[in-house]
Amino acid sequence: MDSIGFIGGGNMAEAIIKGIVTGGLYPASQISVGDVKAERLAYLADTYGVAITTDNSEVAAGSDVLVLAVKPQMLAQAAESIRGHIRPDAVIVSIIAGKRVSDIETLLGQWAIVRVMPNTPALVGEGASVLYANDRGRTGLDKVRRVFGCIGVALTVDDETLIDAVTAVSGSGPAYFFLFMQEMIKAGTSLGLTPEVARRLVLQTAKGAALLAVSADLQGQSTEDLIARVATPGGTTEAALNVFRAAGFGRMVDEALRAACGRSRELSAR
Repeated sequence: MDSIGFIGGGNMAEAIIKGIVTGGLYPASQISVGDVKAERLAYLADTYGVAITTDNSEVAAGSDVLVLAVKPQMLAQAAESIRGHIRPDAVIVSIIAGKRVSDIETLLGQWAIVRVMPNTPALVGEGASVLYANDRGRTGLDKVRRVFGCIGVALTVDDETLIDAVTAVSGSGPAYFFLFMQEMIKAGTSLGLTPEVARRLVLQTAKGAALLAVSADLQGQSTEDLIARVATPGGTTEAALNVFRAAGFGRMVDEALRAACGRSRELSAR
C-alpha cells in the first residue's frame, strides 16, 4: 500500500491529512509527519493517529509520496535533512509558496516533482489547488491530484509560470472576499444594524452566494446570469452596482490581481 509523508506539520499539512483520512485515501497507519515541534506532532498523532517523528529522514525513507510543507525560508534546511533518504520512485510534492521546481531540483537533484498551490479554504475541505508537474512527475500526477481532491477542487496547468496567475486568483483570492465581507459588515453597521446582525447577514449571504454560483455553473449559468436575476431595472441592487461600476470596480480587480501576480513572480525569482 502507498504511503504518504509530510515534512512539516503546519495548518496546510493538517488540512491535507484530515482530508485524506476522512476521504479514506490513506489510512492513518500509512501517514507520517516530521516536524521540529514535539507539541505539534503530539497533537497530530492524537487527533489523526498518524506516525510522528522529529527525524525527517525517517519520513522520507518511508514515503511513496513526500510532501514538502515547510515555510519557504526553511526549504534548504528541510532538503538537507532528507537528502539521500528519498525513495527512488517517490513523488515529491511541494506546497511551498514561491519555490519553483528548479529550486527543489537544485537542492535535491532530479526527482519526480509536483508543485502545488493550494489555498486556505482547504482547511474546511473546500480548497482550490492547482498542480504543475515536471517531466518525471507527470507519471505521479493523478496520484497527487487525488490527494488534493480530498480537500476541494484540484486542477492542473502545463506551464509553471501560470502558478503566478494561480497565486493571484486563488492563492490570495480568499483575502479579497474577506476584505469585501469586512467592508459590507462595516457598511451594514453604519446603516443601523447591530454588528452581530450585520456580521451574520454578510457571512450567510457570502456562503449562500458562493453555493448558488457553484450550483448555477453546473447548470451552465454564468455569474452574469446570476447578477441579472438579482438586479431588476431601477431597483436597489442596480443602484448599488452602478456605484461599483462608476468607481471602476472591474479595473480595480484587474489591477489588484496583476499586482499579486507580479509580486509572485518577484518572490519566485529570488
